[in-house]
Amino acid sequence: MDAIMLLKADHKTVEQLFRKFEKAGDHALAHKRRLVEQMVRELSVHAAIEEQVFYPAVRARAEALSQDVLRALEEHHVMKWVLSELDVLPPESERFDAKVHVLMESVRAHVTEEEQYLFPEVKKVFKPQELRQMGEALAQAKKAAPTHPHPALPDSPPGNLLTGAVAAVMDMGRDALRTARRKAETQVRKAARRPLKKPLESVASLGRTGESLPH
Repeated sequence: MDAIMLLKADHKTVEQLFRKFEKAGDHALAHKRRLVEQMVRELSVHAAIEEQVFYPAVRARAEALSQDVLRALEEHHVMKWVLSELDVLPPESERFDAKVHVLMESVRAHVTEEEQYLFPEVKKVFKPQELRQMGEALAQAKKAAPTHPHPALPDSPPGNLLTGAVAAVMDMGRDALRTARRKAETQVRKAARRPLKKPLESVASLGRTGESLPH
């Protein structure tokens, strides 16, 4: 898969999450929270690999596209601040839906700009083989990319390559903790819903096992 195909596939994945959120009912708070967590992960990884691999390669090859890349980086910067707020905002907050909709509008505009203008221009200055090699580099970068937004960290090499690795390790621990907490909460809810034995049923059970009953 070449670089353009990989990045477009990411765009499609995020758009599917957006549409699911738009279809979710007002009271589907847990479902919306999970969708936002997926958005945070997908967009954080996508932004990181573009900033580490794609944008630097484009700027190095085509000076004429530098301003377009700089605007894209600023759009990432704004997006990551919104993501960082959504990452910890409970779905019950009155600002939750509003922030998600602002995020979706911003990302959709960014995607349109990339797919309709930047990507076609990139195809003009990179050979197909070079785009395939870049796609491999992007896929490799995904494996070690941060899964949460870090808007205060550098967004261009070499700074983002160094701090991004540290952030990715921190995010792994954060994700593991969140997963463990969610499993524990699920077990508690299941235990709370489990019906207790009625007193008479408990007595009958003792009788069937042959245990002597108190006189």
